[in-house]
Amino acid sequence: MTVLNNEVAGIFSRMADLLEIESDNVYRIRAYRNAARTIAGLPRSVSDMVESGESLDDLPGIGKDLAGKIQEIVETGTLSQLEELEKQTPPEVSELMKIPGLGGKRVAVLHRELGVSGVEDLREKARKGLIRDLEGFGKKTEKNILREIEEAGNDEGRINIFEAEENAEDLLKHLKKTKGIKDIMVAGSYRRRKETVGDLDILVSCRKDSGIIQALNKYDKVKRVVSTGKTKSTVILQSGLQVDLRKVPAVSYGAALHYFTGSKAHNIAVRRLGVKKGLKINEYGVFKGDERIAGQKEEDVYRQVDLPYIEPELRENDGEIEAAQKGRLPKLVTLDDLCGDLHVHTKETDGHNTLVEMAEAAGKKGYEYLAVTEHSKRVTMARGFDARKLEEQIKVIEEMNEKLEGVTLLKGIEVDILKDGSLDLPDGILRELDVVVCAVHYDRKLSKEEMTGRIMKAMDNPNFNILAHPTGRLINERAPYEVDLKKVVEKAKETGCFLEINAHPDRLDLCDRHCRMAKEAGVKLVISTDAHSTSDLAFMRFGVDQARRGWLEAEDVVNTRRLNDLRELLKR
Repeated sequence: MTVLNNEVAGIFSRMADLLEIESDNVYRIRAYRNAARTIAGLPRSVSDMVESGESLDDLPGIGKDLAGKIQEIVETGTLSQLEELEKQTPPEVSELMKIPGLGGKRVAVLHRELGVSGVEDLREKARKGLIRDLEGFGKKTEKNILREIEEAGNDEGRINIFEAEENAEDLLKHLKKTKGIKDIMVAGSYRRRKETVGDLDILVSCRKDSGIIQALNKYDKVKRVVSTGKTKSTVILQSGLQVDLRKVPAVSYGAALHYFTGSKAHNIAVRRLGVKKGLKINEYGVFKGDERIAGQKEEDVYRQVDLPYIEPELRENDGEIEAAQKGRLPKLVTLDDLCGDLHVHTKETDGHNTLVEMAEAAGKKGYEYLAVTEHSKRVTMARGFDARKLEEQIKVIEEMNEKLEGVTLLKGIEVDILKDGSLDLPDGILRELDVVVCAVHYDRKLSKEEMTGRIMKAMDNPNFNILAHPTGRLINERAPYEVDLKKVVEKAKETGCFLEINAHPDRLDLCDRHCRMAKEAGVKLVISTDAHSTSDLAFMRFGVDQARRGWLEAEDVVNTRRLNDLRELLKR
């Protein structure tokens, strides 16, 4: 059985959670969390690395001990040390760690003092007001816990696009070994590149005697076969993800791809256009009476209702039909349009690679520039820079740029926006930089009015260039802080600031709706990875997906500009 990177990362994250509940050494806990992040972000399979005998302890943050544990997981599918830890901690208790704001110490207190045995038990005790009197909690924390439980329930069963992609690619690799396949594709919300995915819809065109159904049912990561027949099978993977596979005749493949890609609202809108022309459109084709007149290609479905092809990312019935009718569909930004990344970290703070390694990786991607944006001093856990440390790095970058070929390092910082709206470093040092990325990391529980005012005040600082991860959310983990983004967008327009689309799949912040709002207001955006390792640079594709869902074109994105044009845009 091939063990996926996310499965290894999940085991390390669970180790960290359980060790935190046990009040273990903080550095040991951090090592597991860092290792989980490293493995989850790798562009290559650790299973393949183990099989080929490659050294795992060369990976960022992975020493010999963790390398041995990775090998054990790959070879056995589990980790004996985790099994021992799980015997000490009830699984329902460790599940509490998934609730934002509940670290291991708080979970331990809840279990010890109130006997909390799971999420539902926690909800009940919070509703009864039993949590507020515990040391380190209070009324506000109790209220936040209830809110986080309710919001977490809204995303139940959906995983982020990166995890869905890893599952989908491994499954497709397995299925493509089957003889007789002509076309195979994952449709649904996955193809529309939504930030979370609930299931995988796979469409296959193949010979009648193809064993594709049996191939799915025998896939080594299938936990349970729900139903199976001659043309369709539904299974549940060990990850919990449901997979629906359908065999589709070649003559209907395009129509089926359109139908199962969705969204439902988009499909209904297209079908209504068909009705006006006396056509019936469904997953089997486009019919005039009993005659199928189109369906083999997706483009033909649109052509029959006088529409150009509409990219999957736009199919949400949110104006794309009307735009297509008027010839105003956007020419969506692509990964190839980007000239660089404006938000990355190195080992100098909480990154895993050196400045040289990050520069080399950017060069290999064909980037013209890379902005080095370490944390500022407020982020003590990341060993954030004070003015002196930043000055030292500025000199190092200037010296490196004299030697580097093909890529230019931009001098930057990810500076904290403090509670009062001031920036975490003096204006004097910020003026020496090429780009200043500003972010909220602390004091997240302010009211909407306070948070909005805080960010808008920071934007008045003439050194402010980019608002990083503008809502602070972590998908399926942490809700966004309260902020009036309409006012923030208006302020960005007024001051000449830009908003970031943070491409990390746990963030994807801004969301697609807010990307479009910014575009319509005339505010430009930046797609950046917030990379903490060379492998994280590959996350850029998810940021581009999000930008495309937000109707963004290359001209809407700052880092599609060549270096000289970028420098002009960054001037306030």
